[in-house]
Amino acid sequence: MRKFLTAVVLIPLGLIIVDFLLANRHLVTVSFDPLASGDSAFDLPPQRLFVVIIAALILGVVVGGIATWFRQRHWRRAARQHEADARAVRAQLADLRSSATASRYEPQRLPAPPQGGFQGQSGRDKQGATL
Repeated sequence: MRKFLTAVVLIPLGLIIVDFLLANRHLVTVSFDPLASGDSAFDLPPQRLFVVIIAALILGVVVGGIATWFRQRHWRRAARQHEADARAVRAQLADLRSSATASRYEPQRLPAPPQGGFQGQSGRDKQGATL
């Protein structure tokens, strides 16, 4: 199902890109000097229009990815801190479990029962029945 959906998306997208490439083959000059009307030092040599547009898209994706990465730095820092806290708690839990298993096998001394027990002095309960 996933391969089918990928094919349904990628095949039309590929056809659109090929159509775009064939329709925009003429040469354009990209200038970064808005005041110069002729050739200036800030002009790029003539390129095909589709190359210019695809390069701008790639540059936009890279700049957007870097900006997102910087914006999410506090989430990554919090995740690292929480992971360190979880490791410390796991180590403490392991220590507690090991000390609990070590003390489990020591004989426990229970307090001595009261001098007449639950049945009282005569071995009978409150109603007088023997057990």
